[in-house]
Amino acid sequence: MYIWQSSKWPHWEVGLGAVQAALSKARYAQGRAMGMASHIQLMDYGELQLKGWSEEAMATAQIEGEILQLNSVRASAARRLGLTGGKLVERDERTEATMNLLESVMVDSQQALTHEHFFAWHAALFPTGRSGLQRIRTGAYRDHVEPMQIVTPRLGKPDVVHYQAPDSLDVPAQMDQLIAWFNQSRVGTDGLVRAALAHLWFEAIHPFEDGNGRLGRALVEIALAQDLQTKHRLWSLSQQIWLDHSAYYAELENATGRAQMDVTPWVQWFVGCIQKAADAAYLSMQTAVRKTQFWGLVREQFPNLNASQSKAINKLYDVGPEGFKAGMSTQKYVHLCGVSRTTAYRELTAMHDMGLLEQVGQGRATGYKLRASLISF
Repeated sequence: MYIWQSSKWPHWEVGLGAVQAALSKARYAQGRAMGMASHIQLMDYGELQLKGWSEEAMATAQIEGEILQLNSVRASAARRLGLTGGKLVERDERTEATMNLLESVMVDSQQALTHEHFFAWHAALFPTGRSGLQRIRTGAYRDHVEPMQIVTPRLGKPDVVHYQAPDSLDVPAQMDQLIAWFNQSRVGTDGLVRAALAHLWFEAIHPFEDGNGRLGRALVEIALAQDLQTKHRLWSLSQQIWLDHSAYYAELENATGRAQMDVTPWVQWFVGCIQKAADAAYLSMQTAVRKTQFWGLVREQFPNLNASQSKAINKLYDVGPEGFKAGMSTQKYVHLCGVSRTTAYRELTAMHDMGLLEQVGQGRATGYKLRASLISF
C-alpha cells in the first residue's frame, strides 16, 4: 500500500516534540543567516542573491538528471535581478525555462495558491510542450490512463517500482485538498513543517506528466518565502538536497511507500536540510564580508594597483594558501593576466617591494603569496 491509500489520507501526523530540536537548530541557522545578510554591502548582497538563484537553478535541474551551464545560468539570473556588468551569453532554452519557473515562483510567493499557478509554472518549465523528445501534456494535470509510477529500469529484468501515484482521474480532487490546506495552513502551522509536508504531499500526488520534482521544490520555495515574508532568495535548498540526493530519494520513498500517515522522520530530515542550507549561506556571507574587508584594506594601503595586479591579488585571495603552494609565479601571472613575461616580473616585484606580497622560493622556483597580515583579520 502507498500513503495515499491510507484510510487517514491526507491527514498528516507529525510528532512535534520529536522534531523540536531540528526546528530550533534550523530557526537559529535561518536567523543567523538573515542577520548577516542585513549587514552586508549592497554589492555583496546582489552577489549573494545571484549565487542563491544560480545554485537553486543548477541543483534543481541536477536532481532530475539535467545539466545546465553555469555561465548561462548566472547570466540569466543577473538579468532578472537587474545586475549589470556581466558577460553577454547566448540564451539557452533549458536554462531560461528553469529560470522562468524560479522567477515566477518568487513573484507569486505571497499570493494565495491556485491551480492556475501550478499550470503556469509547468508551462514555463516546458515551453516547447516536450520533455526531451517526448511530447507531454503541459500547463495541465496528467490525464493518461496508465499508472503514474516511479521506476528503476533493469536490463533483462522486471523494472523496480518505487512508487505509484493516485490515478489521473483523482488528481484534480487531490490537488484541491492540497491547495486548500496550503492556503489555510499559512497561519497556525510551523512554516518549516508546512514546507516539508507540502513537498511530500505534492510528490505523493505527482500531478503532472513530468517536472513534479522541480515543481514540488518550487512549492517549498513559496512556503519558505511566506514563512520568512521575503521575495529574496538568499540560499538554495535544492543545492543542499542535491548534495544528499540519495538520502532525499530514500526518505521520499520511505515516507510515501507505505500507508502510514506518521511522517515525523521525513519532517526531521527535511528540516535538517533547511538548516544546512542556511548554514551554508551564512558561511558564504562570512566569506563575502571578509573579502570586502580585505579589499578595503588593500585599496587603503595600496591605492595605485593596476588592473592586472588587482586581478592577480583577487586570484590569490580566492584560491587561499593552498591554492598555489609554490605561490604566484611569473609564468602563472602571464597566463592569468595576459601580459608579457617582462611586465609580469615587474608587477610582481613591485607588489613585493611595496609589502603586498611575500616571496616564497628562490631562483626559478620563485613565487609570491599574499602578506599574512592582510588576511589575518
